[in-house]
Amino acid sequence: MSAFFLLDRFPMVDTLVYRAEGAAVADGTDLYGFRVTEGKLAATYPPFAAILFVPTTWLPVGLLKAAFFAGNVALLALLVVLSWRFAGLPRRKGLMVAAVAAALWLEPVFQTLFFGQVNLALACLILWDLGRDDRAPGKGVALGVAAGIKLTPAVFIVYLLVTGRIKAGLTALAAFAGSVLLGVFVLPGASVDFWTRRLFETDRVGKTWIIDNQSLQGLVTRVLHTTDSGWVWPLAAAVCGGAALWLARRAHLTPGRGDRWGVTITAGTALLVSPISWSHHFVWCVPVIAVLVASGYQRTALAVTVVFASRSLWLVPHQGDMDLHMAWWQQPLASPYAVVTLVLFAAAAWQLRTPAPLTDAAVPRAQPRSAPPEPAGHL
Repeated sequence: MSAFFLLDRFPMVDTLVYRAEGAAVADGTDLYGFRVTEGKLAATYPPFAAILFVPTTWLPVGLLKAAFFAGNVALLALLVVLSWRFAGLPRRKGLMVAAVAAALWLEPVFQTLFFGQVNLALACLILWDLGRDDRAPGKGVALGVAAGIKLTPAVFIVYLLVTGRIKAGLTALAAFAGSVLLGVFVLPGASVDFWTRRLFETDRVGKTWIIDNQSLQGLVTRVLHTTDSGWVWPLAAAVCGGAALWLARRAHLTPGRGDRWGVTITAGTALLVSPISWSHHFVWCVPVIAVLVASGYQRTALAVTVVFASRSLWLVPHQGDMDLHMAWWQQPLASPYAVVTLVLFAAAAWQLRTPAPLTDAAVPRAQPRSAPPEPAGHL
């Protein structure tokens, strides 16, 4: 396995960026000034994440790639287990093992392994935290840490607050603030640079209009055939984000739906409204599929699985600026994850008109008829 990575069959360029971030912290060099790999990639995460990446400098590159690959496979298995439990599916080891094997074929999961990303780790942190009882001690801490590593998970903090879990929401907010303060303490210069400048430089992450970007902005720019959507994307993101969070709150308050739907809708919200959501960010398709199966929508779950396994976005012409010159019928193929997320939002809104029917597990079992009470005074 190590020889496989040493031959660069899996480039895992994001792992190399993480290693460069950790080296910048360890060596005291400019965190946001370097460029690494053939793609000239730069650091884009907050300083707190770079601090966590310092241990990646302790291993040679080949061994680090192997460790990241093995770790991501283990995290995929954990995400399947967490998704299974979160959705309320009955535990069957054979099916869970098969689900892990099948999930490897999902494009976001494969791309996460290919690039050596941290998406699976963040999804596990969030799903584990939100899957706990609202009265569990420290609920929200893991979510806040995830938001400190990569800002997008902060949308889940909003979800906790709008659904009335004020204590958990404030705990997550405090954990996030703590990550920021740690970054300021260890890397004051880099923190000022990130929070006042780098945070707003979307072009540091990549071109928003290429098909790799499956967010709402990517969809809008390709449909409009322009590199700059002007006011259209911010307006669409604001309307979509607000409506989706309202829908997530409605799902949380609807009997039979609860957090199973609320959390997955919030995940879709975060991915849609983010300026850039690369295809590998959509590893949330794993819990979405589990929730659809558990909710009794097996055919929909199969259709969603096909979308995320089909890799249609890589089949349309996308060399150079061809992403901006696609015919109308190619647009859904180029933006499958944004489209399927919007369709699932619409379907959820339709289903939430009425409470979910009770499943067999939710119907109370009939209690055996007890014997009539004995007459008073009978021994």
